[in-house]
Amino acid sequence: MATKVFMEALSPTMEEGKLVKWLKNEGDAVKSGDPLGEVETDKAIMELVARGDGVLRKRIVNEGEAVPVGTLVGVIGAADEDISALLGGAAAPAPAAPAAAAPAATPPAAPSAAGPLPSAPAAVPSPAAATPAPAQAATPSGPTRSSPLARRLATERGLDLAAVQGSGPNGRIIKRDIEAAATSAPATVATQPSSAPAQRAAASSADFNDVPLTQIRKIIAKRLGESIGPIPTFYLTAELDLTRVMEMRAAMAELGSDFKVSVNDVLLKAIAVALSQHPEVNAHWGGDHIRYHNRVHLGMAVATDDGLIVPVIWDADTKRMSEISKEAKELAKRARERKLKPEEFTGSTFSVSNLGMFGIDQFTAIINPPEAAIIAIGTSEAKMVVVDGEPVVRQRVRLTMSCDHRIIDGAVGAKFLQTLRRLVENPLMLVY
Repeated sequence: MATKVFMEALSPTMEEGKLVKWLKNEGDAVKSGDPLGEVETDKAIMELVARGDGVLRKRIVNEGEAVPVGTLVGVIGAADEDISALLGGAAAPAPAAPAAAAPAATPPAAPSAAGPLPSAPAAVPSPAAATPAPAQAATPSGPTRSSPLARRLATERGLDLAAVQGSGPNGRIIKRDIEAAATSAPATVATQPSSAPAQRAAASSADFNDVPLTQIRKIIAKRLGESIGPIPTFYLTAELDLTRVMEMRAAMAELGSDFKVSVNDVLLKAIAVALSQHPEVNAHWGGDHIRYHNRVHLGMAVATDDGLIVPVIWDADTKRMSEISKEAKELAKRARERKLKPEEFTGSTFSVSNLGMFGIDQFTAIINPPEAAIIAIGTSEAKMVVVDGEPVVRQRVRLTMSCDHRIIDGAVGAKFLQTLRRLVENPLMLVY
């Protein structure tokens, strides 16, 4: 019996996936669990695997096409099996994702989650497209079938879908049909499919370039929009002395490369330990309840070419600084390569953002809902300060905590920062 291949929810927050690359051709033998293709989710590039044995009879979704979760993207069956009945409904998405999808109950960790790409409204044809070439003239007998990507491209290029001849299953209009139709009419908007910032800024004869949103940029827009508006936020800033941290780092480095840690590693450890002592800050807003976490899973914001992603260091308060250092580096590397697994970017109980390496003195970060707060770390620098009545030069760093006032009161946040200050300025407490 034929097996339908659906666009699965490969992350808890995924609502749409872009099929980046097919790994199997039509006619290739496949077994259950074999990777069929690579899918760009809202967080990473992941594999779509087969859920049955047989032959890949049909690839319905083209490379580069984005479709909602639950959409039929392919069919696996016996080599001589009749699959025409399945292909007849290929354009309509399935009502739900398969059971193998990641559990939606896992709390999201990234500060951002993509929603489904909205269907583009019927485009008003440009003068050149209003009179299509005879080869494109087609009068559909029913609603025009088209992929979400085709609809978006048609809108961008000023094409009337009713005037485009579809070459997909049952006359469905797909990306290549729009591209072919566009050659007979001048585009109204110049587009660049690349998401790399340097390529986006490439010279163009047009007045502007419209670049389609990547999956990660969609989730950033949605999640941050959920945060800054409805969450009553207040900010607490503290300047901490790093003199003893610097001394400890130098002593650890003398022991060998395995013990070498950065200032950020020390701060991550200190924040995690402080959270374990202040469960009222290590909390999530649940609408009609507040969830206080007994474990500390620390999210750390990582900048990528496509946007921000927040991998998670699980049980960070129980790990040594050297373990946190190694894990943080590996997670950041995998995040930039878009190779994180769902369990590596979901489940954070508190998040940290550090822009100190860019020379930013101080900033405020947006809370990652449903978390109660986030800490923004600025650059560390030598400053002249007064200690015991005498001017001295000390290494200092500024931290700003954004707090959800529904969960955290001012005094609660201040006490947490007091504990954090004690740990950072006496770092031997972190290795006790």
